[in-house]
Amino acid sequence: MERGLARLDRPPEDVVLLGDMECHAPLDTLVAPILAAGARLHWIHGNHDADGGPGMWANLADPALNPITAAGALHGRVARIGGLRVAGLGGTFRARVWLPPAPPRLQARAELDDDITSLGPEWREDARATLRASLATLAIWPEDVAALAAQRADILVTHEAPSSHPAGLTVIEALARDMGARLIVHGHHHIGYRARAADGLEVQGVGAAWGIDRHGVTHWAGEAERWLGRKPAGWEFAD
Repeated sequence: MERGLARLDRPPEDVVLLGDMECHAPLDTLVAPILAAGARLHWIHGNHDADGGPGMWANLADPALNPITAAGALHGRVARIGGLRVAGLGGTFRARVWLPPAPPRLQARAELDDDITSLGPEWREDARATLRASLATLAIWPEDVAALAAQRADILVTHEAPSSHPAGLTVIEALARDMGARLIVHGHHHIGYRARAADGLEVQGVGAAWGIDRHGVTHWAGEAERWLGRKPAGWEFAD
């Protein structure tokens, strides 16, 4: 991203990170080149942002470690970015909470302690604590989706993919439609593509460390892209 920013004639006013930053140091430190370019930073979390344990999650999300970028957390809210209303939904679906198209097992984080308590005696206390923390922070929760669905947005940024990706899920585009959003931008699958549904809803997939704007223009390429796979029915794809 630093190399990509350096090649631009004009730096962006805002940058949105789509998760899986896997912060080995505080986010404020890691994104110093973005901040130095004068851009405002916004971010959602991915499913790997606590792979290194509680310290990795704190490096991303703890306001005490990130006095600059903590305000840019987009998960579960709508912010004004570049004159547009941008909503954020971080994380991925987890079977113990909700794995569509099955109905949710749990609706809200307030139910989590009782659910963890119900685990069998083979679960050690440290394993229970790890699972509790992982689900509370990294899972997509119905309560968050419901709270977003009650708001309005122009763009929905997610880590999880809608059904325009073969591994995506329709609940993502349903949320976008509930919010009145006309564009979904997602990460997670390390592939850049542009798709459009029959009703005009568009999806922009973004590869790892790629710089892509809301119109689908690539400003710099990051890691090599993975294969999209079959193209799901109901979506048209740009060349």
